[in-house]
Amino acid sequence: MSRIVYADNAATTRVSEQVLESMLPFYREVYGNPSSLYTLGQQAKAPLEEAREKVAKCLGARPNEIYFTSCGTESDNWAIKGVARALKGKGKNHIITSKFEHHAVLHTCEALEKEGFQVTYLDVYENGLVRPEDVETAITENTALVTIMYANNEIGTIQPIPEIGEICKKHGVLFHTDAVQAVGNVEINVKDQNIDLLSLSGHKIHAPKGVGALYVRTGVPLQNFIDGGAQERARRGGTENVAEIVGLATAMELACADIPGRIQRLSAMRDKLIHEVLKVDRARLNGDPIRRLPGNASFCFQGVEGESLLLLLDLKGISASSGSACTSGSLDPSHVLLSIGLPHEVAHGSLRLSLGDENTMEDVDYIIETLPGIIERLRSMSPLWDAIQTGKVSYDKYFTERKAPHTNRFLAVEH
Repeated sequence: MSRIVYADNAATTRVSEQVLESMLPFYREVYGNPSSLYTLGQQAKAPLEEAREKVAKCLGARPNEIYFTSCGTESDNWAIKGVARALKGKGKNHIITSKFEHHAVLHTCEALEKEGFQVTYLDVYENGLVRPEDVETAITENTALVTIMYANNEIGTIQPIPEIGEICKKHGVLFHTDAVQAVGNVEINVKDQNIDLLSLSGHKIHAPKGVGALYVRTGVPLQNFIDGGAQERARRGGTENVAEIVGLATAMELACADIPGRIQRLSAMRDKLIHEVLKVDRARLNGDPIRRLPGNASFCFQGVEGESLLLLLDLKGISASSGSACTSGSLDPSHVLLSIGLPHEVAHGSLRLSLGDENTMEDVDYIIETLPGIIERLRSMSPLWDAIQTGKVSYDKYFTERKAPHTNRFLAVEH
C-alpha cells in the first residue's frame, strides 16, 4: 500500500481535533447530569443549551425548535411517525415521499403503511431529481406530510427543497427533509426554505457517531418519541449525551463557518475526478451533473462488479463504497440506482467516491491513477464484459453522457 486515501466521507467522517477537544471535559470534569439542580449538574446544563443555540443558528432556527437525538435515522423516524400519528385523528393519513430516499425514511413509511397510512412514492427520473410539480399533483386533502431528502446519500443530487417547501406551505401540508448529507455542504435556512422538520447527523461532519438532531418548527404537531423524562422538553426522555451534543454543535459551527469556500474546494477536486474517470471506456456519472453535492462522484462501469472493485481499491489503500453504508451487506443492487432507471447489470457496477475536508488533490490524482487499471483487470475476468464486447448484450444507451460540466456551472447553482 503506497498511499491511504479515505474517499467514503458520505458514510462517516473522522472526529476532528477541535470536536474531540470540545467534548473531553464532559467525560471527566463537567460530568454532572444536566437535569440535576446542584452546581455540577448546572455546569453541564449550560453547555447543553449553548449547543442548542449553535445548532439552531446554523439552520436559521430558534433554539427551542432543536431536539437532540442519537442519529439521523432516529430523527427521521421521529419526524415522520410523530407527525403522521399526531394528525391521523384529523383524517390526515397520507404521506408523500420519493423512491430513492434513505431506508430510514422508506422503512419508516413502510411501517406506517402497516398501520393503515397511505404512501405515495414519487419518481426521481434519470437525473435523480424530484419534480416539484409531481409533489403538487400528489397532494390530496388527506396528506399529512411530504418527506423528501435534501441531498441523496448515494448519487449526491440536491433536490429543489425551497420549491417543494413552498408548494407544501401553499397547500397547508407539513414538509420534512432528511438533510443528513446536506448539512455543512449547502446553505440551509429552514425559514426561508419553508422546511417544517429537518433531520441531521453528527458523524457526517466530523462529530462522533451516536448523536444527531431534529428541527421541529414551532406549532408542528408531533407525538413524543420517548416517554419517561422531562428531557428535550418532555418529548424525548433520557439523560442527554452532553459530550456528544457539544461535539455536534462544534462540528456544525465549523462546517457552516464558510460553506461557499468549502463548496469551491471540494468541487474542484470532484470535478477533476469526474472529468478523468469519465475517460474510462463505458463509464457513466450517476445523477444530475450540476445539482449535486460538492464532494460526491458516483459512477457505473459496464462489465464490472462493484464489490470486487471495492476490494481491489482497498488493496491499493483507497476506501470507497458502492452505495449506502446502511445496505453494504446486501447483494441486491442499489435501490437508488434502480430508481433512476438503471438495469441490475449496470447498477451492480457502481462506485461512490465521496470527498471531504481531509482529502487533497493528491488523493484525487492517486484515485485517477489507480482506478483504470483495476477496472481493466476486472473486465479481463468478466463474462459480461465479453458479452458486451462481442455485441451479445448492450447497455450503451445508459452511457451516452461522457462529458463532465465545467466547474463554474456547478458553483452557479443556488441552494
